[in-house]
Amino acid sequence: MPRLHVAVLDEELPFPLTSGKRIRSFQLLARLATRHRVTILCHRNPQRDEALAAEEVFRACGIETIVVDRAIPAKSGPGFYARLAGNLFSHLPYSVATHTSQALIQAVREYAHRQAVDLWHCEWTPYAQVLREALGPQLPATPWCVMAHNVESRIWQRLAATAENPAKRWYIQQQWRKFQRFERWAYSHAPACIAVSQDDAALMQTEFAARSVFVVDNGVDGAYFQPQRDVERHPAQMLFLGSLDWRPNQDAAVLLLEEILPQVRRSVPNATAVLVGRRPPPWLVAQVRHTPGAELYADVADVRPFLARCGFLIVPLRIGGGSRLKILEALAAGTPVLSTRVGAEGLELTSPRDLWMAANHEELVRMAITAIRQPEVVAETVESARPQVLSRYSWDVLAQRLDDVWLQTARQPLRR
Repeated sequence: MPRLHVAVLDEELPFPLTSGKRIRSFQLLARLATRHRVTILCHRNPQRDEALAAEEVFRACGIETIVVDRAIPAKSGPGFYARLAGNLFSHLPYSVATHTSQALIQAVREYAHRQAVDLWHCEWTPYAQVLREALGPQLPATPWCVMAHNVESRIWQRLAATAENPAKRWYIQQQWRKFQRFERWAYSHAPACIAVSQDDAALMQTEFAARSVFVVDNGVDGAYFQPQRDVERHPAQMLFLGSLDWRPNQDAAVLLLEEILPQVRRSVPNATAVLVGRRPPPWLVAQVRHTPGAELYADVADVRPFLARCGFLIVPLRIGGGSRLKILEALAAGTPVLSTRVGAEGLELTSPRDLWMAANHEELVRMAITAIRQPEVVAETVESARPQVLSRYSWDVLAQRLDDVWLQTARQPLRR
């Protein structure tokens, strides 16, 4: 089997493993680095200790890193709102424009000039713009692929549908339209697109004329996430996991704090909600502090103790795309899952056999009350789900699938 030189473009080094995107990127790239020469070109992680640790970990994996000193702009403060206003005059979505730095474009251009790269891999859709600007007219004759962790325009469409403020809704609609145009270009021009679910793959083909779409699901490390039989579960403890700097998770956390938890506590007064995630914004920290029965644990090193102690994982997402690694991790760890349909979409799991899936948050409240009062009933879902999660969503299986995509894309005839 040929050994490729694959250059990966991303926002930062995916370490420590504190978000679904980081976990996926690391698990797949670390495995494929044993078969191919892998180089990551990205921005430096914002925290110095994190950046140094990440470079050491990837060096141990045999992955070369080329890191540029340019921080992604903050998502708060007066400067953030000034940048949002300035983006009204750009044809690019805000997240694409802010991640397309001249420092990274120049690094990619110089690397392409001095190295023979068999395949360029954009680890997040916005980084297709970096490759586009770096290679310019050479791009049509270049083997490259784009990893779509989500179809971003679908997320912005759902954000617009839930925004109550008219001015905010108008701005979000502009971002939605910009992402539609950008993704139509990216998916229709990339020689290969990689989706994380069949639903996303179908959307990329029908709505965005993707040339060639492959599905490489999100996965789970079954050796790391295992049931802890010696830990006592607390049936009335609802666990929420997720990156708390991501808008869809913030929306779900607010729904949990303002609607679901208070309604559940009316029937079960000792019910609690434990939120675990990285980079919670100050406003969310304050809201948790003032919500009876709510607790917040930020930037934890290991989520397994929380999965072992809770009664169940609750996923009240109403905005999103792709699929949720946290659901797979919970089921692998023997933790029951209650989710909205949006939260569980993209996973080959059946309700109520493998998890409990609700049509809306009112139904999710009723399910949560039942799960607290009858923990032995909801626990039965894990017995069905765990074996198929471990067999279908193993990182080793998924790494082989991505390897096949790389090999096929690197050797296929290109449109010139």
